[in-house]
Order: sequence, then C-alpha cells, then structure tokens
Amino acid sequence: MKVLVANLGSTSFKYRLFDLSSDVQLARGGIDRIGSAESSCQVEIGDYSDTATRHIPDHAAAVKICLEQLTDAEHGCLGAVSEVAVIGFKTVFAGRLSGVRVVNEELLAAMEELSDIAPAHNPPYVKAMRQLREACPEIPLVAALETGFHDTIPLANRSYAVPAAWRTDYQVQRWGFHGASHRYITTRIAEILGRDDLRVISCHLGGSNSLCAAKDGVSLANSLGMSPQSGLPHNNRVGDFDPFALPVLMRATGKSLAELLEDLANKSGLLGVSGLSGDVRDLEEAAAEGHAGAQLALDVFVASIRQYVGAYLTVLGGADAIVFTGGIGENSQLIRQQVCDNMAWAGIELDTELNQKVDGETKISTAGSATEIWVLQTNEEIIVARQAAKAIS
Repeated sequence: MKVLVANLGSTSFKYRLFDLSSDVQLARGGIDRIGSAESSCQVEIGDYSDTATRHIPDHAAAVKICLEQLTDAEHGCLGAVSEVAVIGFKTVFAGRLSGVRVVNEELLAAMEELSDIAPAHNPPYVKAMRQLREACPEIPLVAALETGFHDTIPLANRSYAVPAAWRTDYQVQRWGFHGASHRYITTRIAEILGRDDLRVISCHLGGSNSLCAAKDGVSLANSLGMSPQSGLPHNNRVGDFDPFALPVLMRATGKSLAELLEDLANKSGLLGVSGLSGDVRDLEEAAAEGHAGAQLALDVFVASIRQYVGAYLTVLGGADAIVFTGGIGENSQLIRQQVCDNMAWAGIELDTELNQKVDGETKISTAGSATEIWVLQTNEEIIVARQAAKAIS
C-alpha cells in the first residue's frame, strides 16, 4: 500500500510518499508560498531532485503538482495516481473527535469551531482538505489527530481546576499534542532497548516544544495543554502564561484581547524574551558573544524543560530513558547538556564526550547512569502513514 502523508501550513504543502509493504520512503517534496506568483516546488525521488518556480493558487493545485511529480514518466515512482491508496494528514485539533478519522464534514466542522485553539493549524487544514475532497474524490483522506496519543492521559493529569462544566460542556482541558512524534519515540526506544515496560520522558524540542511522560508505551502526561500555545516556551509562542495578566496588559497598552493573543502567539516565546530571534542556533551564537537577551531566553527555555522533567519523574516514578528529538533536541549539544546538568541525584548522568559526537540514533548517557539518555530522529510521517492505512483497511 502506498500512502501520501501531507503536512500543511497556511501557504505551504509538504509531503512524503511511503510504500508500507516495506516501510520505505519513496519520495518527498514540498511547495512553499502557495498563492503567490512564484511558488517554490521541490521534489526528491531516489537520487533525483528538482526545484522549480510556478504559480500555485491553492492547496488543491499543490497536490495536483505533487501527483504530477510522483507520476512523471522519467523520474516518477508511481505508474498512476490510482496507486495512492490514501492521503494522511498530521492534523492538530478537533476536540473530542480525537484519534484517527476519515475526513468528513463532521470533522471539518469541529475543526472550524475550535480554530481559536489552533489558529495557525486548523484553518489551513480545513481549507485544504475541503479543496482536496473536491479535486481528488477518488483518494480517501484520513486525519491523524495530534491529540490521539494522549487520549490515555488520566483525568487527574488532564483536568484544569475550573468549573466542571467547562470540561464536560466546552472541552476545556489539557489535550496534549505532538502525538505522532511522541508515539514514534516511545515505540522506537522500546525497539532499541528490547523492552515494552519502559518509563520514558520524550523531549520533542524544535520550533514547537513539548515533553511527554509515557509508561509501557502509553501517554500519562504532556506539557502542551488546551492549545499548542501552552507548556514550554516555543520559538515565538508563549508557553505557560497566567491569564490574569491580560487585563493588566489591556489597560497598560490599550491593546484589545485579540491583539494581545496575537502577541502571545507570534511575538513571544524565545523571540519575545530575547528580542532577537526564536531560533536556538541564533540564540546560542549571540549568547556566546554576550547578548543578554539571548542568554536569558536560553536560560528560561532550559529551566522550563527541567521543571517538566522533574514533574514527569514523579508521574512515572523515575525514568528508564530520556529521549531528545526534534530540530533542537537532535542538534543542540548545549541544550541537552544543560537540561541534564546536576541530575545525578535522580540517576541521570550525561556523558559530555558522547553528547558532542551525536550521529543518528545515539546513546549519550554515562555507563553508570540509571536512566539512559538518547538522541533519536523522530518520524511523525511514518506514524501517520501507518494510521491512515489502518483507517481504510
């Protein structure tokens, strides 16, 4: 079975094509600046790669281009579009409609209703999936909700201390996100260690960040709450924040609630603290040159990660493995080092030399560390591909 996995942004479409008979990635590509006169179209199929500029008016047209690339007579890997059994989407939020679902109007309506919770994700996904249902009616569409892996979180760990009706009637609770990534990490570390009874703290650190506490492959807690704006600081999103600061800011700045929420969603996080950048690479370089704002942003980020690590050691009763993944988790020696500093009391000891030589799947804990520390590359797309294939089987 061949499955196309789509990852959408408001003006972007990225994809990977898998042959699930052997879990092989056949192709990958993407289109940026959708809607502009000069959309960038990239594709990689085996040893072949190409980048071109075209006018791509919408996501439906982007998928058409993708399918043209995949069925190209000279470089393609498909004989016909009909070989694509299903398109799977790494969809973010639809409230109680969690898990893996064939895309229908009920799901799309729920995503629209809850767009305030995921304003950067839900609107483009709804728009694109509607376009694709019309443009490619012969291909089933499946949404793998990012909240699905966290459906197992106990009520004690997912309930806010708010009036009960807010949760039961209005779906106000900690939902958790990055489900595909945390599912992959907990599955892969179990394969590596040959155990299915692990206590794992999965650290997905990138443009968007979250920690997950999983036991026996089951999620028990996630740092992201009602929305992807919560939990750890993100590149430009606030993370945890006291809502009672909002009326103070409204009076002091004259800004409306909507304007402040925009600031919290796009001008905060590491960017807001540093006043420089939301990219950890930039911040590490600037901090090394004495930039105080960059150093503070890194300190705030590390402190938040460590607080959640400590909390999740309590949730799990210790940890057999801590895994770093995502763009920051895989590439920042500094962040990994500082998160694990002075944690020997908890049985967590990072090997400084191994931490500097990460290459692929790498164990970076000392021989005497009670908790193994690993760096793994996540693969959210293969998880979505498997889930999409199962949904239509």
